[in-house]
Amino acid sequence: MRTGQAQVGEGATRIVIAGGGTAGWLSACLLAARVPGATITLVESPDVPTIGVGEGTWPTMRRTLQRIGIDEAAFLTACDAAFKQGSRFVGWTTGLPGDAYYHPFTPPADSDARALVRGWQQALPDQPFASAVSVQPRICDLNLAPRQRAMAGYGGALNYAYHLDAAKLAALLARHGVDRLGVRHVRDHITGVDAAPDGDLRALRTRDHGAIPGDLFLDCTGHAALLIGGQFDVPLIDRSDVLFNDRALAVQVPVAPGSPIASQTDATAHRAGWIWDIGLPTRRGVGCVYASAFMDDDAAAETLAAYLGRDPAELGARRLTFRSGHRARFWERNCVAIGLSAGFLEPLEASAIVLIELALDALVANFPAERGVMDIQARRFNALFRYRWDRIVEFLKLHYVLSQRDDPYWRAHRDPASIPDRLAELLTLWRHQPPAATDFDAVDEIFPAASYQYVLYGMGHAAPPAGPVGVDADGAIRAMAQASQRARALAASLPTNRAYLDALRAAAPRTAMETL
Repeated sequence: MRTGQAQVGEGATRIVIAGGGTAGWLSACLLAARVPGATITLVESPDVPTIGVGEGTWPTMRRTLQRIGIDEAAFLTACDAAFKQGSRFVGWTTGLPGDAYYHPFTPPADSDARALVRGWQQALPDQPFASAVSVQPRICDLNLAPRQRAMAGYGGALNYAYHLDAAKLAALLARHGVDRLGVRHVRDHITGVDAAPDGDLRALRTRDHGAIPGDLFLDCTGHAALLIGGQFDVPLIDRSDVLFNDRALAVQVPVAPGSPIASQTDATAHRAGWIWDIGLPTRRGVGCVYASAFMDDDAAAETLAAYLGRDPAELGARRLTFRSGHRARFWERNCVAIGLSAGFLEPLEASAIVLIELALDALVANFPAERGVMDIQARRFNALFRYRWDRIVEFLKLHYVLSQRDDPYWRAHRDPASIPDRLAELLTLWRHQPPAATDFDAVDEIFPAASYQYVLYGMGHAAPPAGPVGVDADGAIRAMAQASQRARALAASLPTNRAYLDALRAAAPRTAMETL
């Protein structure tokens, strides 16, 4: 049975997805739910494990799960998930005690950037910018959930996303896709492809199921990029000249029953990178991200051990290698790269899963009615996503170029040669005016101006002068006062993450959790 379908084009009726994991199963479920008349086949090797460390999402995931038809409570219990309300950056500016700031998901109290910054300067200059203009840092400090149990699914008092077990998410999506949405799941090895004379893909060849024909193919084979890279030879554009990190050491840390669950991803800087810390109900996911040009593997293990207070080897630490980069094109002929096959940037600001969601949204919104329009859609898709990857690279780099840390790694990040021209230009502009919507070209920017404000002023970038006489900060000051009052009210009424999630799990029948 199919749920939540929208009337979109029905031209490419046979959609074949190469690869499973989060990218493959999100693709299968969303296309099955949103493209009426299409047949969805997912081919997944039985011997290739998923990477499974993409544990942070954006608020977009709520809409994605809702469109697929998954109940929020069922998702939270099945994926050992918790709420995420933003990120906290520790030690990024100076590395001294007290060096921390928030990038929350809830936008500032007033949308007029000049008035907001002027009001902050006038009324609350001793408060961190995010705490002055948003209620969410206070809620995060108290480890509170963004919603109450009585609220409708996917609704909340504050904007939120999720922390989750990525392997369990893929398993949940697979069950839902096959059992509820009619996705055909083929567990087999892909041995090659059949191509048409014009270069289009005709079918995937498999070891045990023969040829699996299709009209549109999605490459969700991860870093292997069997179709977009292996068949079409679309090059990978290396962005390591801007983003230096290329390795991570990841562990899972058990937590005691009843222990607090953080409301945010913590990113703690070290001398050659940073450490992520993500809280789930039963464990924490922790990883040391670093640049091998500035830190060797042994030093990274020592850095992680100092953070954890124990040897990461005792926790089964996994060492991951990666290169920040993306494809020159993401849609080639009748093949679209989704997920790691399209590219990967270091996990700062959790852009991996949201790029899957955005790619699928763009594909569904302009689904090709016939092969004749596919090349037009591909050109538009490629232009949009090259823009989006460029904006993500710039936003991640912003976190590094504002640092005052004096380690060689951090000094190298401030080298003008490593700063994209557009970001350098904006930083010059933002000495005189705050980041605003007019600084960005797209209607639907991947990071809004507010995100730049949170990072810029969280890291101590000098706020611009008070501005022209015509800027009236009174409205912004009133909005900040109202936000402070609302923060106090929410702090008194919202449950802790631990209380919310423990009660949810206690109320969920085990059999229902196992069969979702």
